[in-house]
Amino acid sequence: MKSRPPLLVAAGVIHRDGQILVGQRRKGDRHPYKWEFPGGKVEHGESPQAALIRELREELQIEAKVGSELARYEYDYPGGSSVHLLFFAVREFEGEPTARVFEQICWADLYSLPSLDFLEGDVDFVRRLARGDFALRLQR
Repeated sequence: MKSRPPLLVAAGVIHRDGQILVGQRRKGDRHPYKWEFPGGKVEHGESPQAALIRELREELQIEAKVGSELARYEYDYPGGSSVHLLFFAVREFEGEPTARVFEQICWADLYSLPSLDFLEGDVDFVRRLARGDFALRLQR
């Protein structure tokens, strides 16, 4: 049996004033009420950065400038689905984020992120981010 390649996903670590923007999935979504970083699937022929810009426009109604890549890894969910996650810093954007596809969005303090119920694939990154493992310059 041939397994499918991992789904390529670009996620934005949007930060301002010392806080990170996260979104909570809706009740009817896969993994309901779990928190995640905004972003989504990279389409065929699209760069991860272009996909992230498109996804942030669709999900939050913002025009973002994608910064440096913070991390990338694969995660295998129970049940067989696999994702290749790429996390990018997003420090500059135009517009005020609106929860178009989320139950809610919130600006959370970096160090409080691990207390939120994140998607299983994001948990390791969230812990490392809160520990300061990445060169994420937060303005206060």
